[in-house]
Amino acid sequence: MSWFESLILGLVQGLTEFLPVSSSAHLRLTAAFSGWEDPGAAFTAITQLGTEAAVLIYFRKDVTNILSAWFRSLTNKDMRSDPNARMGWLVIVGSIPIGVLGVTLKDQIEGPFRDLRITATMLIVMGVVIGIADRLAARDEAGGKHRAPKQRKQLDDLTVKDGLLYGLAQAMALVPGVSRSGATISGGLFMGYSRAAAARYSFLLAMPAVLASGLFELKDATEGGHVSWGPTVFATVIAFGVGYAVIAWFMKFISHKSFMPFVYYRIALGAVIIALVSMGVLSPHAAESAG
Repeated sequence: MSWFESLILGLVQGLTEFLPVSSSAHLRLTAAFSGWEDPGAAFTAITQLGTEAAVLIYFRKDVTNILSAWFRSLTNKDMRSDPNARMGWLVIVGSIPIGVLGVTLKDQIEGPFRDLRITATMLIVMGVVIGIADRLAARDEAGGKHRAPKQRKQLDDLTVKDGLLYGLAQAMALVPGVSRSGATISGGLFMGYSRAAAARYSFLLAMPAVLASGLFELKDATEGGHVSWGPTVFATVIAFGVGYAVIAWFMKFISHKSFMPFVYYRIALGAVIIALVSMGVLSPHAAESAG
């Protein structure tokens, strides 16, 4: 991998990780359209450590409060009713599905799931799902002629069942084209949570999964020696800086804007990919590499 490739891929990772458009799909497509080799699941997981560092810093107060309360609740029974301690347990519960499926489906994630036809299909399907969830939330918030606006749930209303359902939604993002934030946020909207609450829990829930995935791939890459370390670290730093700016923008955006622009973009991109593959212009395995 060249330094220029790592610059572009780092920018793409930072720009798309937190938007409901699928960062893994965009990394894959950037390589395919540019004629580069597929950066691979290891590169994706390691550069995600950069964007996850951006999340940790942006939500540092939340993270500090949750970790502090959760650790104290292990020995202090009175702390177990604390909202932050409870959130710590809910993040753990929500992380179980992607942990189990990530290990079980590792070979498929790094192989068949990277087929561009699957990526394009998931871009479209998940785009429709996000669109439906967004419209339901907008209808509740606006109310109607004979219907008062409906109060949507906040993070204080989160239950173990809802946390697990969030986790199942997040696990769908193991397939390129789904989008971690898109799946978890739309899952939250379907369960009746506000846009801001769904997005906030989505970011908190992603932390254990992304850190574990990145460290796991880091271990494999270190032992296997199949990663271009200089360009990969450079891309990770770029992803961190861009990712932080995107988080700050996105959290303001979702408080008063619809997700529909992302929905239209996903569907259009998916349709273009399917058309190009169908016409033979683009191979469904374009940019794949052995390493």
